[in-house]
Amino acid sequence: MPLLTRMLPAPLVIDVRPGAVAGLTGLLADHRIATSGKVAVAVGPGQGQSIAAEVDVGAAEIFQVSGGTHEAAAALGHRLRTGSFEVVAGIGGGQTIDVTKFAAHMAGIPMVAVATSLSHDGICSPVSTLRHESGAGSYGVAMPVAVIVDLDRVRRAPGPMATAGIGDVLADLSAIADWELAAADLGEKVDGLAIAMARSAAEAVVHQPGHASSDGFLTVLAESLILSGLAMAVAGSSRPGSGGEHEIMHAINQLYPGAGSHGELAGVGTVFCAFLRGDIEQLELISGCLSRHGLPRNPAELGMSHADFARAVWCAPETRPGRYTILERLALSEADIAEQVDACAKEVAG
Repeated sequence: MPLLTRMLPAPLVIDVRPGAVAGLTGLLADHRIATSGKVAVAVGPGQGQSIAAEVDVGAAEIFQVSGGTHEAAAALGHRLRTGSFEVVAGIGGGQTIDVTKFAAHMAGIPMVAVATSLSHDGICSPVSTLRHESGAGSYGVAMPVAVIVDLDRVRRAPGPMATAGIGDVLADLSAIADWELAAADLGEKVDGLAIAMARSAAEAVVHQPGHASSDGFLTVLAESLILSGLAMAVAGSSRPGSGGEHEIMHAINQLYPGAGSHGELAGVGTVFCAFLRGDIEQLELISGCLSRHGLPRNPAELGMSHADFARAVWCAPETRPGRYTILERLALSEADIAEQVDACAKEVAG
């Protein structure tokens, strides 16, 4: 009999609403996730600790997570494995969740993601982005078995970190274009379902009205980031959510650490890649969305010079060897890149 269907990985529970964190206690007692009840909770330096204090997590052991490094993730993974825990809940922002995902994967136990900000699509993806001595790397991990997004907690996140994930989900449009480019130029296979999921996620955010702090917008953003993560799981790679714009982001992180958050850098890279492709309609849609929600659209709004951004673009392909994007196709010289950066900034400003 021919294969008629395929199995798709997905969390058992996705809970996006105001006050959702109140459901964490019951979730950790769910016998589908843990049977004997030996639970660990990893908390970040922000709201994670206060949530763990306010929510009854029984006899769960609390672990402090500081920084989104490979070293921190490996150390937590070792403690989870030697402690014979059944499940770990990661409570905090993107770095805390990435560290906990990697640690859970290393220990071979399920992980529950409790997001206190919507800074990038890692809340449900099968990828952890962690810093190491040479910059940052992406590591394949098991996706969370459950995802909780408490909209009240997201609104308490500091500054633009609450919704910087807007830039990361919009990057799906750039990543899809690059994937289709690789199919046309190199014959690389694409996954139509993964593309449909990623495109739907990005377009839902682009066309969603309302203020970024409203329940309506935050719900769409959270669900879109989750859908973007699922698209990567379907594809078996980060292809539907990571193209030339993420190469630029990784290069900036290596060359100029601290220049911006994951979502902010992804958004600026997405605008620039749309310009390189000559897709002015997409550029205007993306730039308009970022502007509406107070996120940067060009190097200056990141606090970067055009020269520094151009250098990052020049180095970007080295961050993902073997990935084909608009950057690899054009193979611009450093001088040509500098001209394109200036021209894109004028287009955005105009």
